Amino acid sequence: MADLDDLYAQIPTQQIAQRLGADENEVGSAVKTLLPVLVGGLQHNAADPGAAAGIAAAADNHAASGLLDGGVDVDQVDEADGSKAIAKIFGGNDTGQVASALSGGGAGNSELINKLLPILAPIVLAYIGRKLSGGQSAPSGQSGGGLGDILGGILGGGQGAGGGGDNPLGSILGSVLGGDKGGPLGDILGGLLGGRK
Repeated sequence: MADLDDLYAQIPTQQIAQRLGADENEVGSAVKTLLPVLVGGLQHNAADPGAAAGIAAAADNHAASGLLDGGVDVDQVDEADGSKAIAKIFGGNDTGQVASALSGGGAGNSELINKLLPILAPIVLAYIGRKLSGGQSAPSGQSGGGLGDILGGILGGGQGAGGGGDNPLGSILGSVLGGDKGGPLGDILGGLLGGRK
């Protein structure tokens, strides 16, 4: 039931580290930090029925691409598409702006985050798409229901269990999206997600 751990298991951290010329432990740690941020951003956007339909359609397309079939091959990840997804998730902010804000809030190395975000976004979307098609065959246009449950389940599954301690942003993101303020990092994430109007 720890869906966040299951999602983390899909990420080929060793292959990503080799491709980026980065330390595998540092990549693994950054990935554990960024996954709940991405899923939380999607969950925040899925509260809007129109955005939820778009997310479900994008997730279906990524799942259909076969990205998760037989294990993820980083060379199959469309980073340009990942960058577009990041901008959609974080209110028009590009990967550099998101990485800078997250790094400033204590999430780690900005340069590494900037390189990881466009790799991770398509994998996260493919994972969600596979859950949507495998879990319940809800139509793409359904507002929130199935998608909201899946996103909430992924975040809920990872908190307090397994990777909870490795995940400094998980609980903060949860409190930001729940309306509470999570200190300076919470303010940054709230700003990125457009939650402070």
